[in-house]
Amino acid sequence: MQEQASFKSGYVSIIGEPNVGKSTLLNAMMGEKLAIVTPKPQTTRNRITGILSDDSYQIIFLDTPGVLTPKYRLHDEMLKAAYNAMTDADLVLYMVDASRLNASIEEKILNELKKAAQQVILVINKIDLIPNPALLPIIASYQDKFPFLELIPISATAEDGVSQLHEFIIKHLPEGPPYFPPDQLSDLPERFFVSETIREKIFLRTSQEIPYASGVVVEEFKARPSGKIYISAMLYVERQSQKGILVGKGGKTIKRIGQLARTEIEQFLETTVFLDMRVSVKPDWRRDERKLRDMGYL
Repeated sequence: MQEQASFKSGYVSIIGEPNVGKSTLLNAMMGEKLAIVTPKPQTTRNRITGILSDDSYQIIFLDTPGVLTPKYRLHDEMLKAAYNAMTDADLVLYMVDASRLNASIEEKILNELKKAAQQVILVINKIDLIPNPALLPIIASYQDKFPFLELIPISATAEDGVSQLHEFIIKHLPEGPPYFPPDQLSDLPERFFVSETIREKIFLRTSQEIPYASGVVVEEFKARPSGKIYISAMLYVERQSQKGILVGKGGKTIKRIGQLARTEIEQFLETTVFLDMRVSVKPDWRRDERKLRDMGYL
């Protein structure tokens, strides 16, 4: 009688600097959008969980905020979330941008990985942005820096090398039972994804300091008898001048953000949505522990 293959399961954290493509990789692995993605760095503020299940494995991905030098209390929490995910994981994907290597941040991350004594796969992303001959020296340089289990070059945007990375993750997962039902994609509530979708549109439709000074809190999420979902969201900024920019002349900017967000939220929830958004000033919320707690960051 043939012995049944053992089931594998485990937590896999994705860490790296801001804007190296961690959220893009999570979405590519999951086959659908769970994490918001913008061209701007520091888009991800929370740990995002993606659960990928199959008959023989379950991978719980932990997408993390980019590792940076903190300037605000919010940054301290983002850094803590990244390092906690690193120590909580069974396997770490350390992701770097092949076109933009940062030695100072890299040293900090490698030191944390050494302290955590984790199994680590190096993911060299954005290989489509460099000439082919430049890749081998990059791989060789990293082989001397840390005892990586594997060194995998990929392009998360083009999904080049992602399937190979997927195979290596399964190879190094520990044996164990599934942690979640096979049809569950995340352990985060729907209102979290709603607030993140709104925040993504703020990042895409505004510039300079506005995206970073903005926070979104979903205050009400209620199904109406008609079947339509009513969502009330408060968009916070730090200064009155930022509120004026976010609202826009005649409310044009906030209206466009609402239109884009509602379309995507309806696709995500698979139902009609009424989205009510307001903008309020919460001075210096990124530096204030109490305000960060009120907004769900602590």
